[in-house]
Amino acid sequence: MVTATFRFYEELNDFLARERRGHEFSCTCARAATAKHMIEALGVPHTEVELVLVNGESAGFGALLSDGDRVAVFPKFEALDVTPLLRVREHALRVTRFVADAHLGGLAHLLRMTGFDTLYDNHFRDEEIERIAVAQGRIVLTRDRELLKRRGITHGCYVHALRSAEQLREIFDRLDLARGARPFTLCLNCNTPLHGIDKALVTSTLPPAVRERYQRFSVCDVCRRVFWEGSHWQRMRVMVDGLLAE
Repeated sequence: MVTATFRFYEELNDFLARERRGHEFSCTCARAATAKHMIEALGVPHTEVELVLVNGESAGFGALLSDGDRVAVFPKFEALDVTPLLRVREHALRVTRFVADAHLGGLAHLLRMTGFDTLYDNHFRDEEIERIAVAQGRIVLTRDRELLKRRGITHGCYVHALRSAEQLREIFDRLDLARGARPFTLCLNCNTPLHGIDKALVTSTLPPAVRERYQRFSVCDVCRRVFWEGSHWQRMRVMVDGLLAE
């Protein structure tokens, strides 16, 4: 029988049973258990983990645990330079794009508003989200920790906040998205790029008040929806500016 000692750090404790938070604890491991197996058996999705130390040395998810091992598990580092250590993922994604589960439609809408390619369909099943994440190199966003434990998902975020605006701020802070934001460049419905269009080409489709007040318009080539800088745009602009200023 193998018994190992575990210590989880920072926000990873949120996934643990209350009595195991914030301190070391011993746990009996399954035969031939790997670091990943035990981390997830204790409730922490592997996508939330950035670094694993076994007996003080960097280890990958596939490391086999032995009797008496001491395992330290860390989330994403913001201020500490861990460049010499082994991260548990081989490489970062080259393009930041997302797939959101059925409960995060509001967040998906706001991410598109800030210019991040985000797939969302409230009919997506877990296996479809996994397939999309693997095939297209997307980060999975979810409030379902079991989804993040699926083997094929290498990059994902468990979303803690409940309200869409707070979820957006959480993801911006965690993934440092401000530098890559391109606000109001994607269709909020179709997730496809918008392009400017001459007012004369859309005048007949505009409400009279909009025709009189606005001169700049964008259009989506998929749904043909026309966008302008109205009151909704202005409210969203304030939200985006607040995120980018932090």
